[in-house]
Amino acid sequence: MNKQHFIEHLKFALETKLQEAKQAANSARADAIHEQSAAETQYDSLSIESAYLAQGQSERVDDAYRAIKAFDEICSLNSTETITVGSLLCCKNDNEQCLWYFIGPAEGGLKLVVKNTPIWIITPFSPLGKLLLSKSLDEAFEWRINSELTEFLITKIL
Repeated sequence: MNKQHFIEHLKFALETKLQEAKQAANSARADAIHEQSAAETQYDSLSIESAYLAQGQSERVDDAYRAIKAFDEICSLNSTETITVGSLLCCKNDNEQCLWYFIGPAEGGLKLVVKNTPIWIITPFSPLGKLLLSKSLDEAFEWRINSELTEFLITKIL
């Protein structure tokens, strides 16, 4: 796995998310001010609902900008002996299956596929993120998956 290649994929995914959020916000704003959204009676709430939707979509845009900034601040190519925010790591389970994770400051749950390899973004605030932080190369840990306790070995930290 090449960390630089992963970071490029991550930046592209975050930029795509930002563009989608911008388009949704612009569309919601246009709907909110459209003449057909004007209230016809005192019980007509379409314009209010459209305004709330526009506000929510604008907040998504702000969140996307904050995520991009947060990732820019932590993305480096330096590898470390212990897992920190910004680490790309491989954990092998009992079946020798390698699972890749990136400890990021935001966007927990985002999954990227780089060269047919899925990589999950986890935050240091998630249960798995808390468990992995400060672990070292070749250190083992246990994690419960589908009610089954599985042992993992950290085989790479990039």
